[in-house]
Amino acid sequence: MITGLTTATRPNAAFGSCYRDRVTIHGPTPEKTCLVVSSRTMNIYSSRPVVLCLSGHDPSGGAGLQADIEALLAQGCHAAPAVTALTVQDTVNVTDFRVLDREWVLAQANAVLNDSEVAAVKLGMLGSLEMVDTVVELLSAHPHLPVVCDPVLRAGGGGRLGKDEVGYAMRERLLPLSIIATPNLPEARILAELPEGTADECADKLLPFVKHLLITGGHGDEHEIHNRLYSRDGHRETFTCQRLPGSYHGSGCTLASALAGRLAQGEHLASAVKSALDYTWRTLRDAEQLGKGQFVPRRLPLDFCS
Repeated sequence: MITGLTTATRPNAAFGSCYRDRVTIHGPTPEKTCLVVSSRTMNIYSSRPVVLCLSGHDPSGGAGLQADIEALLAQGCHAAPAVTALTVQDTVNVTDFRVLDREWVLAQANAVLNDSEVAAVKLGMLGSLEMVDTVVELLSAHPHLPVVCDPVLRAGGGGRLGKDEVGYAMRERLLPLSIIATPNLPEARILAELPEGTADECADKLLPFVKHLLITGGHGDEHEIHNRLYSRDGHRETFTCQRLPGSYHGSGCTLASALAGRLAQGEHLASAVKSALDYTWRTLRDAEQLGKGQFVPRRLPLDFCS
């Protein structure tokens, strides 16, 4: 039988400014002490930046919206995922996909935009010309939002996630609404319609459409990877990193989402690019082989990914 209670409340360093109540139960048996989290500890944190993600679902969890969610969480942001397409894929390749109806995608995105203060938008797989038109309509109604466009046209294993015409429509209509696009070199060649073009040649063709362009170099075979940032004002910067062995499923999604997260946190563009590249490299360094194909980036929070 409980004969008395003694309580004490004090700051708990493990929970920041949270408080805990120490309750001592007195009775015929030896005293028992337990910790009870007080209701006063709820809702004490300021909101994380919300990033709206428009992309496809990958059931393997390596790429697509799951990659967006994990990478944004690691940047201290909250991901609000709106599904544009469903895919049938694994860590080896994609075998099929289905683009959702326009009304469904608009309803998802507008539900987020009408409810939350969105700090940035990340675009991934769209899959069809109609979906490009849908996203253009959506973004045109919110011109103040910084948009990171990852022009996903191929899966990591090489399977198509949209016809080249989708890429051309993104170039003409979505890149002008974006602050930066993040194609790898094969995607940049498709967008620029230069099948053998260098990164510099593709950038010259694409910069009239977008203010900033990050062309990643991971698809070559050089000992070092050269990721090149181009700006319409003539600024160019190259970020070099060591090439890691193996191939990776979801590296582009990870990079673009991390970049959107850094921008949502208020980081300036060139610094945000470097932060996102550094983070992505660490996720690839620690990647796991979860299936029979490519390695999946281990998208741990920054504190665990040093």
